[in-house]
Amino acid sequence: MSMATGTSSTGVAIIVDIVASRELDDRGAAQRAVLAALESASAGVAVVQAPWATVGDEFQVLVASVADALRITALTRLTLPEGLECRFGIGAGDVRQIDEGRSGPIHDGSAWWCARDAIDEVGRIEQRSAPYCRTWFRADASDSSISADLVNAHLLVRDLVIGDMSPRARRLTAGALLGTPQTELARAERISQSAVSQNLRKSGGAAVLAAHRVLVSGALT
Repeated sequence: MSMATGTSSTGVAIIVDIVASRELDDRGAAQRAVLAALESASAGVAVVQAPWATVGDEFQVLVASVADALRITALTRLTLPEGLECRFGIGAGDVRQIDEGRSGPIHDGSAWWCARDAIDEVGRIEQRSAPYCRTWFRADASDSSISADLVNAHLLVRDLVIGDMSPRARRLTAGALLGTPQTELARAERISQSAVSQNLRKSGGAAVLAAHRVLVSGALT
């Protein structure tokens, strides 16, 4: 699903960039890995515009709801290769496609302005008080249906917990978020089902999943 040039609607924009990209040995490989992770995380979600690369180390995605944006950003963080991190700005508002660029559509609208403000805020928060912060949310001032404070409180804790996870804990949490049975996760990791359950509890993965379900089934519906 995609927008036609000249059309306008409400939506949720996601802007993604790579943390410390200039320090990476192979930026091209990192960019491909991020795009692959975004595309995989977007599977099963009715995206309005599939992930695409824009300029430099930046990527964009357009989805229909904040719940979809939370799912995509969580899965992307959880499935990125070890040592590769991204920032995410999420913005809710109106969206207009104004042209079709060579590398992807050119959008305008308050959802994109909010997403840009949000990803800039991630950088400020990283420097000021929370170096683990990777995701932030802004909503158009005219939209009173979503509590940005509630979403950002969730994101701060989510980012802290995911940042401390081992690669295995991230894989298990991603699998659980996708609904994969613990028996299948155990088989893939060559561990017992009880070990999967213990890992999710000890790593905080189970808490992240529970908080995500409460938020998307209550505050964002």
